[in-house]
Amino acid sequence: MRHQMTADRRPDQGFTLLEMVIAILVLSVGTIAVLGVVNQSRRAIGEEHLRFLAQSVAVNRAQEIRLYGAEYPLPAEVEQGAYIWQVETGTTRTEAGLIRLNITVSGADRPGAQLTAYVAPGAAP
Repeated sequence: MRHQMTADRRPDQGFTLLEMVIAILVLSVGTIAVLGVVNQSRRAIGEEHLRFLAQSVAVNRAQEIRLYGAEYPLPAEVEQGAYIWQVETGTTRTEAGLIRLNITVSGADRPGAQLTAYVAPGAAP
């Protein structure tokens, strides 16, 4: 017995229009999701130099305190990298007699930095 192809059973001739629309929709949703992640990464990387500058200001403040002592009056605002940074320093004494520095650097509409450092009392010349 031979099988003959009838008019109602055609061989697979490719994608239908509905299948193409669904495929394009799925690819569009995936592309939009990827673009959202790329945009978020771009923003995070774009502010990295500001975080680096803020961290640099905090490290500089810790070194200034090591050089001049914790009682030496240091400015509350520092200019670095064409930006003005606000620097807050909190000091506490540890049980071992060290001075714990909690340095917070912030800027208007910019990411900041925090640093904890320890200095020996009487380190000033």
